[in-house]
Amino acid sequence: MIILGIDPGTNILGYSILETNNNKLKIIDSGVLNLKATNDHFEKLKKILQYINKLIDQYNPNAMSIESPFYGKNIQSMLKLGRAQGVAIAGAINRGLDVVEYSPRLVKQSVTGNGNASKEQVAMMVKSIIGLKQIPETFDETDAIAVALCYHYQQNKISSKKSYMSWNDFISKNPDKLNN
Repeated sequence: MIILGIDPGTNILGYSILETNNNKLKIIDSGVLNLKATNDHFEKLKKILQYINKLIDQYNPNAMSIESPFYGKNIQSMLKLGRAQGVAIAGAINRGLDVVEYSPRLVKQSVTGNGNASKEQVAMMVKSIIGLKQIPETFDETDAIAVALCYHYQQNKISSKKSYMSWNDFISKNPDKLNN
């Protein structure tokens, strides 16, 4: 399965292409679409749609996982972020992808075990889980990878009957998940 992970933004949009084969995880591509130089909001939305379409055409993902907007104090920022998210979702739906939206808290919980984890903690866990040599330059990119990982974990949670009594139990049953 190939999962397109999106961390939506109107200035910087993070993306990842995660390939899963059973429990083998591989990042095919990840990065950011930097829109800071574009001043017109509608032009930014157009570029987001074009970029999502380009990623779908290039990698032919099975699903798109996207982070839902967080609730902040600035309503104008929330509206712009919601538009960016909507354009990305529309692009994926238009191409026939299954789309799932996850809250930032669930993404953090799925990747780190802590729904209140910092962006630095998420980045460190992404690096460890995927086996990256270094942490990507931006948190937008690591958040996009985390969103794709969340989709993978949530789908496997639904189809798996495995349960663990503690972290020690998980580690003892999954020694291959540790990076030394």
